[in-house]
Amino acid sequence: MSNFNRRDFIKISGASAAGVALTPKLSGVFQNFFQKEGKHLLESDAVKVPTVCEVCFWNCAGWVYKDQEDNIKKIIGNDDDPHSNGRLCPRGTGGLGMYYDDDRLKKPLIRVEKEGQQSFKEVSWEEAFDVIEKNMKAIDKKYGKESMALLFHGKTGPHFEHLFKAWGSDTMGEPAGAQCLITREAGFIATYGAGLASPEPTDVRNADCLVLIGNHIGENMHNGHVQEVSTLIDRGGEIITVDPRFSTVASHSTTWLPIKPSTDLALLLSWMNVLINENLYDKDYVEQYTYGFDLLAEHVQKYTPEWAEGVTTIPAADIYKTARIMGAAAPKTIVHPGRHTAWYGDDTQRTRAIAILNALLGSWGRKGGFYFPEKLKLPKEAHPPFPKPKWSWKDISKKKHKLAIMGITNEILDNALPEYKGPHKVKGLFIAATNPLQSIPDEAKIKRALDNQEFIVVVDTMPSEITGYADVVLPEATYLERLDHLRTAHHRQPNVALRYPAVMPKYDSKPGWWIARKIGLRLGLDDFYEWEDFEEVLDWQLKQVGSSMEEMKKEGVKLFPRNTPMYLEDGEEYWFNTNTGKIELFSTDLDEWGYDPMPVYKSHGDVPAGFLRLIYGRLPMHTFGRTLNNPNLNDLKKEPNLWVNPKVANIYGLENNQEVWLQNPKGKVSSFPIHVRITERIRHDSVFLPHGFGNKGRIMVNGKVEEMSRTYGRGISDAEMISNIEIDPETGGTGMRNNFVTILTEKPTKTEEKS
Repeated sequence: MSNFNRRDFIKISGASAAGVALTPKLSGVFQNFFQKEGKHLLESDAVKVPTVCEVCFWNCAGWVYKDQEDNIKKIIGNDDDPHSNGRLCPRGTGGLGMYYDDDRLKKPLIRVEKEGQQSFKEVSWEEAFDVIEKNMKAIDKKYGKESMALLFHGKTGPHFEHLFKAWGSDTMGEPAGAQCLITREAGFIATYGAGLASPEPTDVRNADCLVLIGNHIGENMHNGHVQEVSTLIDRGGEIITVDPRFSTVASHSTTWLPIKPSTDLALLLSWMNVLINENLYDKDYVEQYTYGFDLLAEHVQKYTPEWAEGVTTIPAADIYKTARIMGAAAPKTIVHPGRHTAWYGDDTQRTRAIAILNALLGSWGRKGGFYFPEKLKLPKEAHPPFPKPKWSWKDISKKKHKLAIMGITNEILDNALPEYKGPHKVKGLFIAATNPLQSIPDEAKIKRALDNQEFIVVVDTMPSEITGYADVVLPEATYLERLDHLRTAHHRQPNVALRYPAVMPKYDSKPGWWIARKIGLRLGLDDFYEWEDFEEVLDWQLKQVGSSMEEMKKEGVKLFPRNTPMYLEDGEEYWFNTNTGKIELFSTDLDEWGYDPMPVYKSHGDVPAGFLRLIYGRLPMHTFGRTLNNPNLNDLKKEPNLWVNPKVANIYGLENNQEVWLQNPKGKVSSFPIHVRITERIRHDSVFLPHGFGNKGRIMVNGKVEEMSRTYGRGISDAEMISNIEIDPETGGTGMRNNFVTILTEKPTKTEEKS
């Protein structure tokens, strides 16, 4: 397939889009379904199907209730599920809106060109597979299989990961790594020899003190943790929230520290100073289980609360006070590691500091601190060994970042740029369930990488921006319509949860496993797909651990006994998976590899004159851009607001709910406006922008414009404003919180981004 200029394609002409409304519409199918009169569904008449929610990564298990005509009526939590405890958040209960959303991708699409105009054409699955087979083989012949890269997210991703490894490409990355948790995992592995994974094994239900640093529990809706934090609030526990914004959880905290953004590490080091100098740390625990305490004690002497006050703007008295609260509650104190931890470019060291603080408090492996989780191990399906690629993501990232544990998405895309002349060129992309234009930083660079590709496949449920760059678009079934890998995430008790299709896929969408298998067979990978239905694989796996598909369809969740204790016994001997066998306050690995063995504070500079720091985050009813168009969740929040401090509003002459635009230091102006919310809940040097809005995805299909109609053009995309990315040297994590904006009350008629 020829290399179309995709940027020209998504700029639909005014004439073509003249009849498209920019206001949200309620789908006819959805409207008729919920407005029709009828009796309430009785439990005795309902059909229950087990599911695992995919509105966010927490993956709560639940039950889908439907009537005898296969109309889904509601989704509730599974009482046996340790992720949800039988209760779903607003996102989970509203998940059925994904199924009824009539803006969904409905049929396979291929890019066509007629009389110089590019558009999409609806085709059969076999026609779409013809194009994919032809182009993947062409890239293999011209560049090698490794030059076809996979970017993926969510539960459907492993199906395509299996496909690519079977084909011979290990050039793959998951945005959730570099943009979210890779730095956190590296920091904890360097300290304890173990990462945290998900859900994080924090024993909040038994804690007396919880410290949250930029962690917006209650807005990020990590269901099980939200429930445990609510319990902590009810019983009067201490909650210390460090955040430049008065978040939902800050409003329920005993202490709020409105820290100057980018100075978190200074606060963490000063807390260590107080705990050590005032003998508030757990001496017996530190003596038995840690390595390098004397080195750390000497290292933190210069990081006094008085010094930290000048850096963080938090009064020294408050630093002393909160450190003493943590020490008094230890070991039932948790300094929460958070999840989205790629912030400023020194994030392995920042999360290392969080890990070290927990060690000083004696909370790792202790009741009310961090418990030791267990996970059910399922046997893997039998298949031939994967072919060994000539090069992989490791050749792109691992040599530069010793602690990288997965492909770094932005670095994979660096190798997709036209100016890249090295040996590891990326010339084709297979993108599954992620939108790089909102999830991977530097929108301008991403577009140049996309334009340089010879072939792009997109698999998704919705027409987000990335679909406009594809050569082939494959409509995936929603999680309510498909079977996926069993959920076996670690927890207090090993468990397994089943997602089973509640209904047949709507339109001509298909489940990810079916799509991956069909492509695999087209590529001659029959030996890697010796099953016809993925249910065969799951049933075999379940039988190996004493269950079956028949049992799981009835139970949804099955719990298994633990094999090891959940906590350390007092004085118990324990070997940590580090070089010394101890918790490393001084990291021998980091020292050997040339990184700081103990965290060192480094200034990230001040906000440039005339600008405000851009802070982004979640709303409780939305996860990523895909949820914004969900009729249920969109009804809860149709568009975002820009949080602005009253002092700033006065300088700019802003009124509440006024429409404004944002501009970054490179001159980039937001594509759409946003309404202002004037509030004391944000620092005067910052603004807060909810993530995922500002959707620009429109595609032309058979002469008709298709889009995410409820969310198109609503609010500003934080990704569009990000131009400065600070790379974490240890992992390659992409720090995106050193970005700044100014407020425009009128959009310029013409803008040019500075080089």
